[in-house]
Amino acid sequence: MIGYIATLIISMIPIIELRGAIPVAVFTFHLSYLEAFLISFIGNIIPVYFIVKFIKPIFKLLSKIKFLKKIIDWATEKATKKIAESEKLQKATLLGVYLFVAVPLPGTGAWMGSLIANFLEIPPKKAVPVIIAGVFTAGVIMLALTAGANGGISYLFEHM
Repeated sequence: MIGYIATLIISMIPIIELRGAIPVAVFTFHLSYLEAFLISFIGNIIPVYFIVKFIKPIFKLLSKIKFLKKIIDWATEKATKKIAESEKLQKATLLGVYLFVAVPLPGTGAWMGSLIANFLEIPPKKAVPVIIAGVFTAGVIMLALTAGANGGISYLFEHM
């Protein structure tokens, strides 16, 4: 049970998200691939709607606290920089957000994709399904990479 809860929590943490939760679930908690995927997917999408819908008012409120203002300014700057750097993201916003979330690279994911959708003022009804689809795709990619690493590592240890 602890493995399930820990995996759910890990998948909700910004930056780590599902990308880190799936390998941890498989290698550390010895969950099945399906369990690791489902729990990580659910945990990763839980905060999406709230970020897309409410992050600007929350940022505005929390910016009044000095040490939080630095974190909020960093997140805001990072999201607006990602938007400014990517012509594709500006032109094809929904597809751009999907691809941004779907590719499991550092600095991408549901949290940053949700921030970007909010800053691009994409309505939650449009943004949330696209972000969820991106999380699903990233999960499938991470599942395949984890399975490959698991098989590859096992093979190496068996043949040493």
